[in-house]
Amino acid sequence: MFRLLHKSGCSTGILARVFCVAAMLLTPMAWGAQDKPAAPAPPAPDNKPAEFVGSGTCQACHEDIFNAFQKNPHQLVEKDKKRGFENNACESCHGRGSKHAESLSAADIRNPAKLKPAETDKICLTCHLNQPTHVGRLNSSHAKNQVSCVACHSVHKNGPNGLVARKTADINQLCANCHTDVWASFQKPYKHRVPEGAMSCVDCHNPHGSFLPRSIQTTNANEPGCFKCHGDKRGPFTYEHAPVRLEGCGACHQPHGSANPRMLSRPEVRFVCLECHSNLPGPTAPANGTIGTVPPGLHDLRSPRFQNCNLCHQKVHGSYVSRDFFK
Repeated sequence: MFRLLHKSGCSTGILARVFCVAAMLLTPMAWGAQDKPAAPAPPAPDNKPAEFVGSGTCQACHEDIFNAFQKNPHQLVEKDKKRGFENNACESCHGRGSKHAESLSAADIRNPAKLKPAETDKICLTCHLNQPTHVGRLNSSHAKNQVSCVACHSVHKNGPNGLVARKTADINQLCANCHTDVWASFQKPYKHRVPEGAMSCVDCHNPHGSFLPRSIQTTNANEPGCFKCHGDKRGPFTYEHAPVRLEGCGACHQPHGSANPRMLSRPEVRFVCLECHSNLPGPTAPANGTIGTVPPGLHDLRSPRFQNCNLCHQKVHGSYVSRDFFK
C-alpha cells in the first residue's frame, strides 16, 4: 500500500499518508458521480390554451351521447355562429376539448354536472338568460337554494316533456321530489287537480323565476297567472278590494289545497273577512259595510243573518258598481 502511495507521488509522512489515502478513496467516487447521467428534468407545464376540436371528435368516444344529442333542442347550437359554437355544440357547455382529446383525462374537460350550481347556471345562461321565461333566474328561489339547471333538466336527452330529468317524464312528480309539503296539500278535499293531471305545477309557477313571490307565473300584463283561468276576477275594477289587488289570491285562498270549501284559508267566509275587518271602530261607527267588531254598528255577528258576509257582499274580488261590493 505504501509502495503504491510512494509511486503515486505521495510523501511517506504519516499525516500526508492519511490525506493521500482519503484522496485515493474519494476521487473514484467523485469520478463515478460525474459519470452518472443526470435525472431528466420534469416536463414543462403546457400553458398552451385548449382549442376547439369539434363535435365529431367527441363522437369517437361518446357515440351514444352524440346520437341522442342529434334529437335534442340543444343540437341547434351546432349552427350558432354568433357565439362561435358552430360545429362545436359539445364544447359550448364542456369547454374547449383539445387537451381532453389528447389526454383522455376527465380532469382536462369541464363537466357542468359536477360544478357548483352557480357555475353550472352561468354556462346555461350564456344562451338562456335573455329568454322571457328565464329573466328571473338569478334571483329565483331555486337559484338562492343552490338548485342548478341540471337538477331538473337533462342536457343530452329528450323525453316526452322535453328536457325534464330525473327518471320521470312527469313534471309534477319532478317538482314533488323536493316540494313534499306542497304535494301533501294536494291530498286535501278542495284543491287544484294537479295529481289527476288536469293541471301542472308550471301552469301557476315559473320554475326559472318570476318577479312575483313564490315564482308565480305572470300574464302578459305581469299579473298573477291565476287570471289565466279566473279572468272574471282580474279587473281592473272601479272599486278595488285592497287585499286582492295588493296581496293577491293567497290573501284568502290556499291554492295548493285546503280542508275548506273554495280553498279558503279559514273554515267559514266570515272568519276570512274578520282577519282584516275586526280591528275597525265599534257600535258608534257608521254602518258603511267595513265594520267587523263584535258587535259592530248594525252588524251584530252574533246574529245568524250577519254570519255570512258574502250573502250581501258578493263581489269581494272587486266591483264596478258598489264600493261595498254589493252585487
